[in-house]
Amino acid sequence: MNQIVDKKILITGGAGFIGSNLCDYFLKRNKVICLDNFATGFKHNINRFLSHPNFTLIEGDIRDFETCEKAVLGVDFVLHQAALGSVPRSINDPITSNDVNVSGFLNMLTAARNANVKRFIYAASSSTYGDSERLPKIEEHIGKPLSPYAVTKYVNELYADVFSKTYGIETIGLRYFNVFGRNQDPNGAYAAVIPKFVAQLLAHQSPVINGDGNYSRDFTYIDNVIQMNELAMVTTDKEAVNTVYNTAFGERTTLNELVSALKEFLSVYDPEIATVPVIHGQNRVGDIPHSLASVDKAKRLLGYDPKFSMREGLKEAVKWYWETRKI
Repeated sequence: MNQIVDKKILITGGAGFIGSNLCDYFLKRNKVICLDNFATGFKHNINRFLSHPNFTLIEGDIRDFETCEKAVLGVDFVLHQAALGSVPRSINDPITSNDVNVSGFLNMLTAARNANVKRFIYAASSSTYGDSERLPKIEEHIGKPLSPYAVTKYVNELYADVFSKTYGIETIGLRYFNVFGRNQDPNGAYAAVIPKFVAQLLAHQSPVINGDGNYSRDFTYIDNVIQMNELAMVTTDKEAVNTVYNTAFGERTTLNELVSALKEFLSVYDPEIATVPVIHGQNRVGDIPHSLASVDKAKRLLGYDPKFSMREGLKEAVKWYWETRKI
């Protein structure tokens, strides 16, 4: 795969989980600007970059258009990760989710267009598939959204499509499927399931599975996501731009299987974890029962070749959590 070298890259939400991993990767060969308001990102994710001569931090909010205009000056690529994630958060506060995810997205897209940014690559979401029961999920077949969050991420795709057709800016949306890995926060009401379960198991506390545990997800390791972002940047194929791609491994894992694998890998470091019982709670409002991505389009048009299955990625993530003990 060709690598991006000597470019100026803006990463919005660069102090967050996915954003900080993108900063880390691209800073090795490029200039990186991180835009973050630290609403959900953390300074400790980017502290080691602050003294790097090719790293710039802009502390600001994508809801402020002047901040967006400042951030895109002289930029070759925008990797737009900034958003308020979480289905439950959007159900509890749909207005703020819309302000950040839709108005903030439109600010960034407009600023990028005005600054003649080469390509705008953005974090889309598997939630866009909504109530579609079709498996695997194929980019061109979606259902109706099941949460305000899903609505906001679908609107992003519509805006990107309109901007590419109307203004000529190149856009690529990456529909992330349950991304996990290093730097993912286990704390707070809206923590992702894997770091939350890891934190509970390390404390010998019972993880709570929503429902009977047979809901399934296409858990996607962070390094596969980094590969997709770079492929979206380097492609010169006209057919490959101004569209959206599933960003996943293409394998389905139930929550019961996930917890079993976590206990297996964590018990290597702490044998007592193998005996921690699991609790089952109620299904969560707005959750889809099953999610499985087809990655055929990404393989065909971008040359996507995911290196980490769920189990391979989980081993790496568990090792990172154990060694850093940030939880």
